[in-house]
Amino acid sequence: MEPTDTRYRVYLDILGEELVPAMGCTEPIAIAYAAARAADVLGVIPEHVLIEASGNIIKNVKSVVVPNTGGLRGIEAAAAAGIAAGKPQKALEVLSTLDAAGPERIREFLRGGEIKVTESKSALPLDLLVTVSTGGESASVRISHYHTNIVLITRNGEVMYENQDCDDLETPVLTDRSLMNVKDILDFAESVVLEDVEDLLQRQIDCNMAIAEEGLSGDWGANIGSVLRDAWQDDVKIRAKALAAAASDARMSGCSLPVVIVSGSGNQGITASVPVVEYAKELGADRETLLRALLVSNLVTIHQKTGIGRLSAYCGAVSAGCGAGAGIAWLHGGRYEEIAHTIVNALATVSGIICDGAKPSCAAKIASSIDAGILGFLMFEKGQQFYGGDGIVTKGVENTIENIGRLGRDGMRETDREIIRIMLEVRGRAKRTSQDGER
Repeated sequence: MEPTDTRYRVYLDILGEELVPAMGCTEPIAIAYAAARAADVLGVIPEHVLIEASGNIIKNVKSVVVPNTGGLRGIEAAAAAGIAAGKPQKALEVLSTLDAAGPERIREFLRGGEIKVTESKSALPLDLLVTVSTGGESASVRISHYHTNIVLITRNGEVMYENQDCDDLETPVLTDRSLMNVKDILDFAESVVLEDVEDLLQRQIDCNMAIAEEGLSGDWGANIGSVLRDAWQDDVKIRAKALAAAASDARMSGCSLPVVIVSGSGNQGITASVPVVEYAKELGADRETLLRALLVSNLVTIHQKTGIGRLSAYCGAVSAGCGAGAGIAWLHGGRYEEIAHTIVNALATVSGIICDGAKPSCAAKIASSIDAGILGFLMFEKGQQFYGGDGIVTKGVENTIENIGRLGRDGMRETDREIIRIMLEVRGRAKRTSQDGER
């Protein structure tokens, strides 16, 4: 693919949009970002906060620790952190500059301010409106479609900024991904001028491997990485899974190290990159081969997620684990045939994993998804494969990816609603139990 090719520019734009740093799980950070922006527009620390969030945001914020807050969890903590101590100009790193006094300022706001959370009536999976007020003054910020996409800012009811019809489910807010396909992804990965992508990929390597090492050496979440490492021998397959799982456990538990995300998710960014880096070390791959393998992994992940959407009941780690398998196949010299079969084999194995929010068990799902990606490649190496007609597998990798998009986007819509209903019931019971205990 020549640099003058339109597709070349599109793939570069997609990578620039997707491979961005974030500190903390992206849904609570989106809430912190919106709340910080709203408070900034208001001009003072507000007395009242109303958060209207789509169910998918609620389920992904409920159980994770908000970084730099001293261990606080949940929607209210995320909003309070953004308002009391956040830097809105830093977007998904809005909480990265909190000082030692930050957690106390956040707790003070939680004690004195009023924060109300309701489920948005929007049909968008990712939709968030934060309204802050004090006295007779108010301001609001709305984010839709993806985590930093501010579509509306108001002050005292007057529109200060609006960039689209944010209720439109079909509004294109990112570079058009419809031209993506596995053959072109591999063409781009093989021919791209590395200087065009090197900085993006090096930042991904540096950030995601750093949090992986921290996760494995520290005590974070369910310590899935340590369990894997300690239970089995020192094999590259185990290390690849253990490091990625450890990074997720650290991230879900409030580690303040940044992650370079993919498709709006730090867990997907970790899953698509860490196993590929670890396999490259094991194989003694040179830097160029590693960077091109990361392009394959990242772009295969993004391609799958395009049909599914940013948030759904379909676990995004599956897409990224499959992408990692494709990147590992590339490191072994695999090209279209090997990678196409790796993708199909992996998708046939783990496409039933649900997303029930961000939490420590994400680390275990990541390990399972990476295992499927690696197995998908090993199957092809041994002359084995799943065939069209085997369940949701259809002949041709693009057809199977399309089936997965349909499954995650349409077929699991009611599953998503039921997951959210269950989680809200659990959240309600927990709050009532806490209140009873206080009495």
